[in-house]
This record gives sequence, structure tokens and C-alpha cells, in this order.
Amino acid sequence: MNIAELQKKLITAARKDAPTDRVPYAFEKRIMAALKSSPVADAWSLWGGALLKAAAPCVAIMLALGVWAACVSPTNGSDLTLEDTVLAAVTPPVDME
Repeated sequence: MNIAELQKKLITAARKDAPTDRVPYAFEKRIMAALKSSPVADAWSLWGGALLKAAAPCVAIMLALGVWAACVSPTNGSDLTLEDTVLAAVTPPVDME
């Protein structure tokens, strides 16, 4: 079938059926019922879903950094403790000979 002929037939059929101002019966009620039945987007569930999806990569990065930190040994051979790290600014340096 020729596309141009089909287009002409469709346009003439559309021109014969002119639009009216009449609204279908109970149109407003159907629209309002459809709006009431649609689910409302909950902001908390959207945030919860996003955080749940982000939890797995964060745990993977944490485990990878933990393994890396456990495998790397200090360069000078001494163990660093919390007390040594906190008091490093106030204690004089020790000459290591």
C-alpha cells in the first residue's frame, strides 16, 4: 500500500470526525480514582534503597583497605601504638643508631 494514499485517507477520515466539547461520562471521577490509586513516592524508602545499594561497595572498600593495612609492615620495624602516635608531638625525637 502506498504511504501517501494511506496518509490522505487518514487525514480525510479525521476531518470528517470533528472534535466536540463533550466530555465522556464520569471522566473526572475516573481520573481522580486513578490518581488516588497510584502509589505515592516515599522519600524515606528512596533514601533507604540508595543507602542499601551503597552499603556493599563501602564494605568491600573497607575490607580491602583493612587487608592492605594488615599486610603492610612499618618501614622502621617498630610497632606504632596509639600512645606513641598521640604523644608524638610532645615527646622529643629519639635518635635511632
